[in-house]
Amino acid sequence: MVVSLDSHGNSVVRVLRSQSPLTLVPARRVGPVALVHLVSSVTAPLGGDSLSLTVEVGPGASLELRGVAATLVLPGSSGEASSSLVRFFLEGSLRYLPEPTVVTRRANHTAVVEAELDGHAELLMREVLVLGRAGEAAGALSSSVRATRCGKPVLHQQLVVGDAFVDSSAAGLAGKRVVGTELVLDSVPRACGGGEWWSVVPLAAGGTLATALGDDVVTVTRVLDAI
Repeated sequence: MVVSLDSHGNSVVRVLRSQSPLTLVPARRVGPVALVHLVSSVTAPLGGDSLSLTVEVGPGASLELRGVAATLVLPGSSGEASSSLVRFFLEGSLRYLPEPTVVTRRANHTAVVEAELDGHAELLMREVLVLGRAGEAAGALSSSVRATRCGKPVLHQQLVVGDAFVDSSAAGLAGKRVVGTELVLDSVPRACGGGEWWSVVPLAAGGTLATALGDDVVTVTRVLDAI
């Protein structure tokens, strides 16, 4: 997907190509911010799937890429792992707001997000992970985020869940079923700090990273909204 600014100051989706199981659906509106929904048109990812998405946002353009339903990470009949790779190339601004990802029992998934920003680009990205469905143990998930600005590292973070002993320990998720993170890379100053089961930390190259733990998605989402 490619988004650029037209002569009237509208952000326009110039290129849009997708296929099942990841379908991109643009909203029918004109304005400074383009809105595109990310729809799982069939159940995915399943074990053995390898999914990828590339997004480019041009100078001055703005895009909101929003999910419409939770993602279920499921095992496949082959027993193979699944993977997803999302790449962002940003000269404008992007808000990436997928719905929560539920890591079901026996799933084994690797998720990678790579973001390359120029000197004026802005990014807000939220991830909410749920360890298993109700009454279910979580499968295995490795989630990585790598962000650079003008080729220099801004953030490289990896979160691995699915080991019951580690997830229940104080060094892991302290037994919480839901973990949410929100990465903000822009020039707006923000207060950093923390409270019970949440924190906001500054990044050395600019921006902030918020993390919240909780027993349910609603609680974690409300905390991230309030930060």
